Amino acid sequence: MFVDQIEITCKGGDGGPGCSSFRREAHVPRGGPDGGDGGRGGHVVIVADENVDSLVHLVGIRHWFAENGQPGTGSLKTGKDGGDLVIRVPMGTILRDSQRGFVLRDLTDHGDTVVVAKGGEGGLGNTRFMSSTNRAPREAGPGDPGEKRELMLELKVVADVGLIGKPNAGKSTLLSRLSRATPEIANYPFTTKHPNLGIVRVGYERQFVMADIPGLIEGAHAGVGLGHEFLRHVERTRVLVHLVEPNPDDQTDPIENYLQIREELRLYDDELAQRPEIVVISKSELLDADAATELLEETIGRPVLQISAVTGKGLPTLVKQLIEILDRLKQEADDAEAEAAYMARKTSAEVAAEVAVQQAGDDPVGENTPE
Repeated sequence: MFVDQIEITCKGGDGGPGCSSFRREAHVPRGGPDGGDGGRGGHVVIVADENVDSLVHLVGIRHWFAENGQPGTGSLKTGKDGGDLVIRVPMGTILRDSQRGFVLRDLTDHGDTVVVAKGGEGGLGNTRFMSSTNRAPREAGPGDPGEKRELMLELKVVADVGLIGKPNAGKSTLLSRLSRATPEIANYPFTTKHPNLGIVRVGYERQFVMADIPGLIEGAHAGVGLGHEFLRHVERTRVLVHLVEPNPDDQTDPIENYLQIREELRLYDDELAQRPEIVVISKSELLDADAATELLEETIGRPVLQISAVTGKGLPTLVKQLIEILDRLKQEADDAEAEAAYMARKTSAEVAAEVAVQQAGDDPVGENTPE
């Protein structure tokens, strides 16, 4: 069972009450107040865990309560703090406040942590109320209530490579061939009802995560056929592999199917249409594969790869191209991060000096320099 959206209510633990107590010992008259503070209530903490791949373990548990703090006791003893309640979710989970509508946090990396409901502070013991005019206070703090919050948890699969295409285009078969994932495979459309993830290993050191996105249909950008449920998982992929079936069973042709999926991506989010894409003709063992490949290349103006998950044709080439694109994207990201760090270290004087040098370079003969 795969669950990618769920609503829960979280409440931090209440702070323990402070203690009103007085020192009572033999031979110590008027010992004075010695009530300890109450313990802090536990927090509700949500942590992204790479070993969790769905929100299914949260189904059936709507309310999550952290432990309350313990009350303070005499002899200036502070109550025990309540234990934190840790909820583990998959990477790519978005935490949204249900009542106010804003996003609390986007947990994209393993170990990302956010406190969604803080525990209340413990109440003060009567010792805290002692003053020069109040030598024997009897009041004590009750402890603060824990924070309560209603959350909507939405999972968007985080993967390096996303397999997209029409239903029955061979996405699940390709994923099972390149990784150890075991998605459901059958000879009818809409076999895949939720994203499947697999790790593609290249040698002993390289690997990347591939996601099989359920098949898209016309109108998916508007929510037709669970379109939004599927398309949101494409948002977190860095590279798209667009599978086109050479001989579809319906009344459409391969070119129309390809252009239709591209249009759905653009209408849902124009940025998705700009992602690096490898177009492949799947099931190349079929007789119509060569004709479909030639026609698709003429339509999009770039090479189209032929693959076959049955015979293995084109799979090494596909993996090689994916590695090259992922390496290029990583290098671009590293360069951008280094440039940002370099610019952040610069002083305003250094920036002004560089601008002056650039302006001097634009006017090497001094034509624009006033006499």
